[in-house]
Amino acid sequence: MRWKVYSDYLRKRFGMSVFRIGVDASFSCPNRTKERMGGCAFCDGTGAVAVYQRSGEGGFHHDAEYNRAVAESKVGYHQDIREQITKGKEFLRRRYGAEAYSIYFQSFSNTYAPVFKLKEVYDEALREGPFKELIISTRPDCLDDEKLSLISSYKEKGLDVEIELGLQSANDDTLRYINRGHDVACYIDAARKVKEYGLFLSTHVILGLPGETDDDFKRTANVVNAYSDAVKIHNLDIAGGTRFQYEYEHGMIRLLTLDEYIQAVELFIARLRPDIIIQRLISETPSHRLIAPRDFPDKSKFIRLLDAKMEADGLMEGSLYEKT
Repeated sequence: MRWKVYSDYLRKRFGMSVFRIGVDASFSCPNRTKERMGGCAFCDGTGAVAVYQRSGEGGFHHDAEYNRAVAESKVGYHQDIREQITKGKEFLRRRYGAEAYSIYFQSFSNTYAPVFKLKEVYDEALREGPFKELIISTRPDCLDDEKLSLISSYKEKGLDVEIELGLQSANDDTLRYINRGHDVACYIDAARKVKEYGLFLSTHVILGLPGETDDDFKRTANVVNAYSDAVKIHNLDIAGGTRFQYEYEHGMIRLLTLDEYIQAVELFIARLRPDIIIQRLISETPSHRLIAPRDFPDKSKFIRLLDAKMEADGLMEGSLYEKT
């Protein structure tokens, strides 16, 4: 591949393939309060729960039609963490022959609680190990020194510790439009603190948010370059039960075509610092919850298309990187 692949990094780091077990720890999100009007415009209320943890959705497949009743239910998936880990291990062994795991607090904002509660939840999950990594997904407005001190203490237990922060865009106007609930300065402050505590930092971005152009994508890449060890890149998709569903169905926003998105990702990767690890390249909203786009390929085919495009254009990660 013409970029740093996450699975390659893990094999080099640990000498084996390592698989994430995504869990829902029953946290919520400060942006889903009444004062903040129910969350980000793209969030469907499931908190990005891992597919294998979605109780009652096991009968759907990759090419399933959109199911309005399921997609707009906004039902949570709060199961016992130990049961989730057992289910995750079984799924990953069966599907991939997995033997080594990371524990991934995936759903909603996994530092949105008092420190004593965070420690209780993290410790409960880690007792179901061993794990190679502790990965905590959260928002930049849900971190402080007390929480970061707790999280960094798990390095003393022999774990690699990673924080995933949602940025989405480095344009404050966009962040306001999508009701993100924080600005770019908040992300920068949190990212700096994460690095001060010696933690691995991954940043989530969305390419194709309403009104954004290549200049916005470049600005976002520059912010990622300044602080991140890794990045997750998503296309804007429209999930059921979101504000964007209404706006899309009423012609208020448009999505990038597949060709436009491939070009956006190509240039984004080319502008990245060449050592940044690429953890994701495309959204993976289950088809039965997805309104649009319905014509994008699966992850494997998308990766092949992107790699071929970058090869044809003579680009690779870092080709257009400009140190600032």
